[in-house]
Amino acid sequence: MSELSTEAPAQSAKPTIYFDGVSSRRRQVTLTLGDALEIVEEGATPVRWAYADIRRADSPAGILRLASTFAPPLARLEIRDTALAADVSVRCMRLDEHQTTRRGIAKIVGWSVAAAVSIVCVVLFGVPLAADRLAPLVPKPIERRIGDASEVQVKTIFGGRTCEDPAGKAAFTKLVNRLRDAAGLDDDSMTAGVLPTSVPNAFALPGGKVFLLQGLLDRAESPDELAGILAHELGHLKHHDNMRGLIYNGGTSFLIGLLFGDVTGSSAVIFASRSVVEASYSREAETGADTFAIDIMHALGRSPRPSAELMFRITGKEGGSGFTILSSHPLTEDRLARMTKEDRPVSGPPLLTDAEWRALKGICGSGKI
Repeated sequence: MSELSTEAPAQSAKPTIYFDGVSSRRRQVTLTLGDALEIVEEGATPVRWAYADIRRADSPAGILRLASTFAPPLARLEIRDTALAADVSVRCMRLDEHQTTRRGIAKIVGWSVAAAVSIVCVVLFGVPLAADRLAPLVPKPIERRIGDASEVQVKTIFGGRTCEDPAGKAAFTKLVNRLRDAAGLDDDSMTAGVLPTSVPNAFALPGGKVFLLQGLLDRAESPDELAGILAHELGHLKHHDNMRGLIYNGGTSFLIGLLFGDVTGSSAVIFASRSVVEASYSREAETGADTFAIDIMHALGRSPRPSAELMFRITGKEGGSGFTILSSHPLTEDRLARMTKEDRPVSGPPLLTDAEWRALKGICGSGKI
């Protein structure tokens, strides 16, 4: 191999462009290849780059773009002539020293995999654990604020109003209060209402808000059928299942909102209300709410079986499709069998009188939706 010349003119068919890293001006230069790479611009002081300091920079095809470790960080030299680029590359023995090696790539891939695994672990274990621990600790004022904001959104989803027949409202409040007293819930701020929609469902919002949808009321044939389902919802409220679900599904953003008190001033409220209404609780949460409902009905001297019969009647008619109580509280054969097994002879007084039951059925006005 012949020795490299100590000096070579930097004449080329295509212009060589230089950016000094200080201004954005393109400078057309010539190169001199001596003991260092000399960048010459007419009328300016030559710039010298030691070959050992020159590194390859990212560039499109057909251009050799260079940088220097001792030049300003944004300084670049762009060589478009193939022969000149080859001559410069031969002299720059450390041209690709900064490029990622196979070992470096393996390290990057390894750290990326580790990061992905850590994220998955946080989602699968960290957030649920935080939800379990934090849900019972959310202060009641904050929980009520979440409930108030969610109530506004829920009413918007279901028509913007509640059923207001006075006799029907009094009967519904009486039913909810009897369940609350039997359960030992001491929240005097608990409120209840019926929303005029054909959707057969019932749910509880944070802050002691219980809502029955007219579609479920229309399908009920006795106070006991409704009572068992409402008692189930009170169980979710008692066990903080809805708050737990909000924290779990809302993830980090919702936790930060709780931490800084921003629980009503963002789109998280819309998310919260929809999550509560469409909540799909875990098997443990459903079992706990069932147990709670069974205990309440027994404490009142009534049977939990009618509520199971109502749910079964809905799933038979609806075929398990659409947004029903079954979409958020899946009715399995085991659950149905359990509530049927807990059937006992009636030993307590009726939860509502016949007149109150008729009033409740007509709370949204005459006729069904």
